[in-house]
Amino acid sequence: MSTKEQISEELLIEEETVRQNEIVVFNDDVNTFDHVIETLISVCDHTPEQAEQCSLIVHYKGKCTVKTGEYKDLEPRCTGLLSAGLSAEII
Repeated sequence: MSTKEQISEELLIEEETVRQNEIVVFNDDVNTFDHVIETLISVCDHTPEQAEQCSLIVHYKGKCTVKTGEYKDLEPRCTGLLSAGLSAEII
């Protein structure tokens, strides 16, 4: 095995070990569609269309993954969603 092949193989192994988490938002009977949409835009950097689609999925399916990434990046966003009164958790 050449050095180039060995380095490429090591990089692939490192990439596979990065664990992706998700923020899931759950439906409730308290928050309005507008509030959920505005919160997703401000906290999760969604486009208005993306936030509206997520709010509809939450309403009809009971939950929706709104952001995916590393835990350290998702934690402050999840805290922001919770502070805004949404039901959310990182899985």
